[in-house]
Amino acid sequence: MNTSHEKITAKVIVVAALLLMSFGIGTYVGNQSASSKSSNLPAISGLNTLTEAQFAPFWKAWKILDDKFVGTSTDAQTKVWGAIKGLAASNGDPYTVFFPPEESKLFEGDIAGNFEGVGMEIGIKDNILTVVSPIKGSPAERAGVRSGDKILSIDGQTTNDLGVDRAVKLIRGKKGTKVKISFAREGTAGVVDKEITRDVIDVPTVETQLKSGSGDSSDGTASSTVGLRKDGIFVIKLFSFTEKSPNLFRGALRDFIASGSHKMILDLRGNPGGYLEAAQDIASWFLPVGKIIVTEDFGAKQSPIVFRSKGYDIFNHDRFKMIILVNGGSASASEILAGALREHGIAQLVGTKTFGKGSVQELIKLTSDTSLKVTVARWLTPDGHNLSHDGLNPDVKVEITQKDLDAKKDPQFDKAVEILRALP
Repeated sequence: MNTSHEKITAKVIVVAALLLMSFGIGTYVGNQSASSKSSNLPAISGLNTLTEAQFAPFWKAWKILDDKFVGTSTDAQTKVWGAIKGLAASNGDPYTVFFPPEESKLFEGDIAGNFEGVGMEIGIKDNILTVVSPIKGSPAERAGVRSGDKILSIDGQTTNDLGVDRAVKLIRGKKGTKVKISFAREGTAGVVDKEITRDVIDVPTVETQLKSGSGDSSDGTASSTVGLRKDGIFVIKLFSFTEKSPNLFRGALRDFIASGSHKMILDLRGNPGGYLEAAQDIASWFLPVGKIIVTEDFGAKQSPIVFRSKGYDIFNHDRFKMIILVNGGSASASEILAGALREHGIAQLVGTKTFGKGSVQELIKLTSDTSLKVTVARWLTPDGHNLSHDGLNPDVKVEITQKDLDAKKDPQFDKAVEILRALP
C-alpha cells in the first residue's frame, strides 16, 4: 500500500460484529506508523500550550503506583499502553480505541475475516452496550437474542464502561465453545440469561419472500415469480451489505421486473449494514445519476466526500411504489440506503427508529504491534441529517409487541401491505 489511508478492500461502515467478518468493523486501515512521522511534538495540537505543571500529575501518579501499589506493578511499556488507552477514551467516543499488542493482533485478524462467533452485531446505544441485531440463522438468533437487548454481563464480567471492541473479544471464540451473556430487555422484568454455543456463521444476503404460497430464495437464483404475493406486491429482504449484495440484489430486481409488479417492500429490519459501495450501488437502481446518496463529513479536518448515484434508475417513478421496513436493528449502510431513498421521495419508511450508527473509523498503526482506531467522519443523509446523532424515524411508526411475536404476527409488514394496496 502507498498511502496511510488506503482501505483493506472497500469502505465498511457498521458496528463491530460478534461474528467478526470483514464488513463488520467500519474501519479504514492505515499503514504509516507513528515512528515514521516527525517527532516534533510542538506540531501536535495542544502540546505547545501544555505546561510542565499540567503534565506533572501524570508522572506523580506513575511514581505513586510504583511505590504504593500492593500487587505486582506493571512494566513501563504496559503503563504507556494504559496511558494511550486513557487518551483515546478522553474523547468520549466508544469507537475510538487503542489496541495494545495482543488486542491489535486479534482486531486485525477480525477485519481480515473471522467467521466464528455467536452471530450478532453490537454497538453503544445511550452509553450502554446494546445488540444491534442477531444474524439470521445464527446461534444468537436461535437463542432468542433480539435487537435492542442491553448486554449486562459476559461470562460474569460486568459491561459497565466496557467498550465494543473489548466486549467482542470476550464474546468471540472457537466453534463449539459457550459464552454466558446476561441481558436487560425492554418490557421484561429481571435479567434474561442466555448461554450461547459459538459456531461458524453463515450470513445470508438477499432473500425474496412469499407471505402467501411457497418459495424462498437466498442466492438470487429464484424463478421469476418468487417474491410475488397474490396481491401483486413483491417482497425483498436484504440481510446485509456484503460484496456480493449488489449482484444478488440485481437478480432480485430482475425477478421483480419479470413479475410485472410495480409495488415493492424492501425489508431492512435487522440489517446491521456493511460495505458502503454496496449501499451506493443498490441506491443507484432507484436514483438518477448524480443524486446524493450520502456525504462523508470530516468536520473541519478536511473537505467532505459526497457519494452519488451511478444512475441506473430503471423505474418509472410515477408508477413505482416502495415501502422500506426498518427497526432498531437497521444500522449504518441500511440507514444510508433508507435515508437516501426516503429523502429523494422514492420510498416511505415503516417500522421503528433505526439504530443510529453513522460513523467511520480509521485503523492506524502506532508501532509494529499496536494500533489506534479513530472515528474520523460522520455520515450525513442527502438532507444533511446526522445518522450518528439520532438514526432515522419512520414515516409510519409501528411497534411489534411480545404478544405479536408469540402469535407470530408482523404488524409492521401488514401496515406496509396496507399502504401499498391503497396506492394506484
